[in-house]
Amino acid sequence: MKYKEYEVNENVLYTKTHEWAKIENGKVRVGLTDYAVKKLKDIVYIEPQDIGQHVKKGDPIAAIDSIKASENVYAPVSGKIVEINSEVIEDPTLINRDPYGEGWILVIEVENPEEINELLKPEDYVKLLEKEEH
Repeated sequence: MKYKEYEVNENVLYTKTHEWAKIENGKVRVGLTDYAVKKLKDIVYIEPQDIGQHVKKGDPIAAIDSIKASENVYAPVSGKIVEINSEVIEDPTLINRDPYGEGWILVIEVENPEEINELLKPEDYVKLLEKEEH
């Protein structure tokens, strides 16, 4: 699915702050959306929270620096960080090249499954993008 030049993956859910969340057996794999990546331009550095860190929905879970800005990545759900993509730390440009694939950032073990229902479906995320672009 596309919105203008932005790719919207139909197999994940979204946040209003432009993170994607892929549900995997009680865990959520998290990354930045294509929209966020293209707005940031070239990402040059990422510093995620540590494995074992407990986060609440909406908490910053990583700091990202690009040639344009410094931004936070926010937790789509509450839980414990159980995995970090070390390849992205070594080569942050993976996020630019493949935001929905190899460019994932970390995995959170879901504490409150109800929070998953609050995430945006792909078509709702497209509506959000339409509002932001106007």
